[in-house]
Amino acid sequence: MSPSSAPPASAPSIERSLALSASGGTLSAEAAEALLHARGAELDALLAEAGRLRDLGLERAGRPGVITYSRKVFIPLTHLCQDRCHYCVFVQSPGKLERAGIAPFLSADDVLEIARQGAALGCKEALFTLGDRPENRWAAARDWLDEHGYESTIDYMRAMSQLVLEETGLLPHLNPGVMTYAELESLKAVAPSMGMMLETTATRLWADRGEAHFGSPDKDPAVRLRVLDDAGLLKIPFTTGVLFGIGENTAERVDAMFAIRASAELHGHVQETIVQNFRAKDSTAMMSTGDLATDEYAAAVAVTRLVLGPDARLQAPPNLTDAAELALLIRAGIDDWGGVSPLTPDHVNPERPWPQIDELARLTAAGGYTLRERLTAHPHYIREGAPWIDDAVLPAVRALADSRGLAREEGLPVAPPATATRSRSARALPFPAPHAAVRSVVSLALERAERSPGTLSDGDYAALLRASGAELDALTGLADDLRRARFGNTLSFVVNRNLDSSLVRSGADRTSPTLGLDDFADLADEARMLGATEICMQGAAHPELGPSGYVDLVRAVKARQPALHLHAFRPAELADGAARAGLALPDFLTALAEAGVDSVPGTGARILDDTVRETMTGGRDLRVAAWLGIVEAAHRAGLASTATMIYGHIETAPQIVAHLRTLIALQERTGGFSEFIPMPFVPAEHPSMPPHLAGRGPNLRRSRAVHAVSRLMLDEHIPHLQSAWTKLGPAGARAVLGGGADDLGGILLDGSLRPDAGAESGRQLTLDEVAGFARDLGRSAWQRSTLYDPIGPDAG
Repeated sequence: MSPSSAPPASAPSIERSLALSASGGTLSAEAAEALLHARGAELDALLAEAGRLRDLGLERAGRPGVITYSRKVFIPLTHLCQDRCHYCVFVQSPGKLERAGIAPFLSADDVLEIARQGAALGCKEALFTLGDRPENRWAAARDWLDEHGYESTIDYMRAMSQLVLEETGLLPHLNPGVMTYAELESLKAVAPSMGMMLETTATRLWADRGEAHFGSPDKDPAVRLRVLDDAGLLKIPFTTGVLFGIGENTAERVDAMFAIRASAELHGHVQETIVQNFRAKDSTAMMSTGDLATDEYAAAVAVTRLVLGPDARLQAPPNLTDAAELALLIRAGIDDWGGVSPLTPDHVNPERPWPQIDELARLTAAGGYTLRERLTAHPHYIREGAPWIDDAVLPAVRALADSRGLAREEGLPVAPPATATRSRSARALPFPAPHAAVRSVVSLALERAERSPGTLSDGDYAALLRASGAELDALTGLADDLRRARFGNTLSFVVNRNLDSSLVRSGADRTSPTLGLDDFADLADEARMLGATEICMQGAAHPELGPSGYVDLVRAVKARQPALHLHAFRPAELADGAARAGLALPDFLTALAEAGVDSVPGTGARILDDTVRETMTGGRDLRVAAWLGIVEAAHRAGLASTATMIYGHIETAPQIVAHLRTLIALQERTGGFSEFIPMPFVPAEHPSMPPHLAGRGPNLRRSRAVHAVSRLMLDEHIPHLQSAWTKLGPAGARAVLGGGADDLGGILLDGSLRPDAGAESGRQLTLDEVAGFARDLGRSAWQRSTLYDPIGPDAG
């Protein structure tokens, strides 16, 4: 039900609701919804009550009759975003930016230039505006971040915030959308305040096709409410707000107000609530949607005041309402106009210019109030200081504040001493800004790695994953020195064939697109004839093969070719087979080994972090504990396995390091890993992934760094490091083989009987091509078994 179609509340219910508020009572959601329909004389009465509560709150705050604003400069760090809000003109595509000659992100020099111009005009706040996690959707964003040595957009924003604070004295206010608890915690050291609009709690506007937020991962109300509460737990002065007119009904409007009130009452951190009215914009999906009517908007502002109470700070953007109607918003109970810039436009609403500050002061005075400048954090947080404002930024904040916590009327921002912010922020995040600090952090980590690569801290390894340019060359050179010390100038490979066991059916015949058990055996014969020493068999056995399906697949191959090494069944398939057979996992593994399985693929590891796995597959992945338990059980049963990792999607550098640490711990318990295979994320190979991951995948810089750090961390634990050449491509494979990897993996014979019968069919190497790889690297190639024993002439 849309707001306009909601039945009007009866006059008595509006009167009763106003009387309840005037007597100090607490409004119910039903009463608040009734008040949203006030018009005419009832609206006047509603505005009067809202104004009364606002005035009471200002008296309590010690500034009666004062409406505030913040003089700020807007820094649009990037116009890219993973969301697809149907009313937004701020967000652009990489192609459109490229055609306009605009880089995916503002450079550090561009950021500083905007900040310095703002400081010269008396601005005291630098509002960072940007899209939500564009690297999750756009390869151009991921590539830019990788090339410049940043883990994420939020990581880059943190670095630029620190830079602006140290170089200009402007106070950063950070508005990057959804943030994790850890990100909020690290950002607190470089910004006195942050914000994220709740907008709405109407889940249907996010979940239903055609609604305003459909296709926007970060607009899930549950996710945004979690951010709001996390900011409260961390005691961050936080700006939030509602956006009315995007398709929500009146009950949903009230629900959003109450959600903000609940979080504010619990944590005390909501420093201001913005009530924003929808304004249709050309060239958007909602361009034909009508603007929120002025009286409807005024009623919504007033009801928000009544719901939040007198002590809440209530903001309305002054440029989204005609100047002649600003007095109506003052009557509705606002006490803040938010940020107004003398330099930069409202990048989110570029068609609505800011009022001149002198004109805003005149209009405010016409409404009976005095306009005063505040800072990005509201006065009572500034007066209290810790724990609300971090020690790293508190001196810069207080340098701009008067005794009441408002902005000093005289003077301009002055950059504080850099040492205070840099030392504190460096503790908060192991790798701060590459503009000055990150490069030194990487360099220091490299120096420690040269002395003793196995003793670096996890923070050091995470920093090294961000290396680029000459530092990346130094890192990969160090990794390759370790490889050479262990294996000399050699390149190993295995001659193998992939078979997809999910293709086998019990009733298949020669004309069927599927395969029978005899067909599988024929393919094993062909592989052996072509020189293979290994069959890699993966894929869930079809249910019609029955409880013994997995064992029967093994026996079909081994009955024909007992000398072939059978590398078979991923952890999820092992769990499935045990369940089908009605056996405990150790007993099922014993049965597989007795039937002829020689080792198992350690795939399905992805990133060993349950949050990442849930996001990537919606719960279809095994939990981390289950994956580890299955692999450990295989090792205990005498079945060695590979260890794998898929990188280049949504994982962070610390999560990569944690993944490697987890593998090391398991290796120390069992010794069962034969090799480690980092696999770059290839979206086309993961069709069930969320749509916003379609543009993901690592660039060559990231692949080189991941392989080099893997060599440094694993060299004493899992010595063999394989290049996943089918995913990296020839150039990528050569690059990582020159930076720590010692093994090319399998050459993946296709054969001629059923060349499509295996995963990655159509991608195979000849022995001459393997020799070419080795020559390019200045090495000699040697053929190995699955478990790295020499084969052929090298065996002796």
